[in-house]
Amino acid sequence: MRRKSEKLQADTVVKNYWSNNEQFADFFNAVLFDGKQVIKPDELEDVDTGESSVFEHRQYIESIRAARDNVKIRKKSTAYEVELVMLGMEGQERIHYAMPMRVMGYDYGTYKKQYDQNAAAYKTAKGMTEDEYLSRMKKTDKLIPVITVVVYYGEKPWDGALSLHGMLHIPTEMKSFVNDYQMHLVEARKNDLRFHNINNQDLFHLLAILLDKSEKTVNIKEKAIRYAREHEVEKTVIMTAAGAANCRMDYDLVQRKGDADMCTVFEETRKEGIAQGLAEGEKIGEAKGIIETGYEFGLSKDDILERLQNKLDISVQKAQEYLSMFGKQIR
Repeated sequence: MRRKSEKLQADTVVKNYWSNNEQFADFFNAVLFDGKQVIKPDELEDVDTGESSVFEHRQYIESIRAARDNVKIRKKSTAYEVELVMLGMEGQERIHYAMPMRVMGYDYGTYKKQYDQNAAAYKTAKGMTEDEYLSRMKKTDKLIPVITVVVYYGEKPWDGALSLHGMLHIPTEMKSFVNDYQMHLVEARKNDLRFHNINNQDLFHLLAILLDKSEKTVNIKEKAIRYAREHEVEKTVIMTAAGAANCRMDYDLVQRKGDADMCTVFEETRKEGIAQGLAEGEKIGEAKGIIETGYEFGLSKDDILERLQNKLDISVQKAQEYLSMFGKQIR
């Protein structure tokens, strides 16, 4: 149970949404199979459970959970064996120009931990060839494949690399010899994914509206409210869209009142903006007073900047902005 003192964060709301097997399966079916229902919800198993029948090593489970936003194992029984695939989802609010390398690191870490767990079972060479014992891996051992999809919730079009090659300066004649690593990217703001799950359809429709900054805020508000009402969008979907699109909401307040609609999203965002504006106005007034006093007492520019940072708890860049704003007026 969540402690009362803890604040429900936007990223937590988004992670909770994708913890649902129906929504998670539908998303990966849309990304990997163009909407064809290949992955079934009842085939999915959470990795972060202590009772996992797939991974029994607790440290391994905890490290995977710490590194990933959402991870599930797809476990499908066939006539001869059980097929296992690990599906990972990474949410990204801003463009990250090293994302292909980060994904490669996530995936490598997952494979490495599987290998380490497997190798730990081979403490002696009994039943192994010399090469197998040296490898700490039998010829017949196989690791579980990993598929990672990055979901980008930002307003700007993604202009970063989509593979490791996109991050490298490679001489043309050597390109075919440099191993590449592809990244699977979904832009929430604009995509042509085929969803069957109604909540996923509503979520990405709302995100397309909320993240379209070519529109005026009033138009975005009207469109989002109209869509949510016409389609009777569920509260969890609205909260997830608000969290993913970085609309600031008092999630705890919504939980207590038990209501959440797009009006609530925009009203909470408006209140947050007003509060931030008032706080900024107060800081500007304080900054002006500090600068005036500093010059009256003959303090140097560096001393005034230091006082601004300490008194207002701001960065040196912000302190310089205030000094540029009022310094010339006062002197």
